[in-house]
Amino acid sequence: MQMTGPARVVVFLEELYNELEFWYPKLRLVESGASVTVAGPEAGAVCRSKVGLPATADVAFEDVDPAEVDGLVIPGGYAPDRIRRNSAALEIVRNVHQRRRPLAFICHAGWVPVSAGILQGRTVTSYHSIRDDLVNAGATWVDKPLVVDGHLVSSRTPEDLPAFCAAFLNLLATST
Repeated sequence: MQMTGPARVVVFLEELYNELEFWYPKLRLVESGASVTVAGPEAGAVCRSKVGLPATADVAFEDVDPAEVDGLVIPGGYAPDRIRRNSAALEIVRNVHQRRRPLAFICHAGWVPVSAGILQGRTVTSYHSIRDDLVNAGATWVDKPLVVDGHLVSSRTPEDLPAFCAAFLNLLATST
């Protein structure tokens, strides 16, 4: 889906990210005309995926102006366990959520909105092993390939990426 304007999307990055859950959405966003910024622990940080594939952060989490973010994608892997400990990353999540901008998370990335405290009363999905964390954060968890609850988009695994990206792009196109 082509966007009507240049949406500004941030994709989070940290060590041990899932390569498919990072690169697939990032490339779909670029080919759709979005302006994509990769935010990580520091500008220029080279993070390795679970299988060693490198990716580089354009900016540090703390240098992102959340008010200028039209959408946010949080990939899974083991990276979310690191991201959830970064206060600047959590502030971006809270701000994007408060402004009702598209916010997508897949697999273990649900840990980040849990730590940001934004899931109370929401319906989401994730990799099954973090179900209890999402439920304990006040969310209703369902085992579906894709859940769209307002501006939140969640999916379980890399197999769900086509639906995940299409839903995020649709929300982004209708909100920019």
